[in-house]
Amino acid sequence: MLITGFAAGMFATNCYVVAEQPGSEAVIIDPGQDSAAQVRSILAEHSLTPVAVLLTHGHLDHTWDAADLCDEYSIPVYIHPEDRPMLADPASGIGPALGSVIGGMVFREPEKVVDFVDGEDVELGGIGFDVTAAPGHSRGSVLLTIDVATEDATLPVCFSGDVLFAGSIGRTDLPGGDHEQLLTSIATTLLRRTDDTQVLPGHGPQTTVGQERATNPFLVGLPGVSDAAASSPTKGRHGL
Repeated sequence: MLITGFAAGMFATNCYVVAEQPGSEAVIIDPGQDSAAQVRSILAEHSLTPVAVLLTHGHLDHTWDAADLCDEYSIPVYIHPEDRPMLADPASGIGPALGSVIGGMVFREPEKVVDFVDGEDVELGGIGFDVTAAPGHSRGSVLLTIDVATEDATLPVCFSGDVLFAGSIGRTDLPGGDHEQLLTSIATTLLRRTDDTQVLPGHGPQTTVGQERATNPFLVGLPGVSDAAASSPTKGRHGL
């Protein structure tokens, strides 16, 4: 399995490119601001053919270059229907305080849009992506999980968007955000997964479910979370 990523734009949003191997078809996850050029470079470097863009949610820092890449390669974008309106109207998801970020810029949906369905398995480029709704950061946030074969076992890898970060969680002060709903989503989805589940978040470094269960102070009080995580939470939340 080939999984590569980089932080893009003013919000340092993690964009990922996923493929079975060099020379195969590929999926692009969360192409944020100024990500298109580096995505093209990765595709060329590994001789990859893109087949879709997947969005963990609709906030602009994760969707900024989606339309350009989708239309350039004639591929669809996948997004949860609750967040789809943000593709053409990103200000609806970030509110007036952050609206100045985009000024008078005009955004649009890609030509091809596919709605995610909670609990479905989307197979693209020979890779099965399990789609799990995880609202709270936004109404349409989803977790995208794949199984990666290693020498010893199969390792779950979850692209968590802005639901869960290393040592933090997504902000909930934007339109559609709900703190209690976010914690419920984390408790009923991510914390029910095995400790070795790799978490590739929308911002910041990679982590694991086990690491966050043991040390993330924002998760204290949730089922299965260690008391060792009870140090005071910091203002460490990322992105939009």
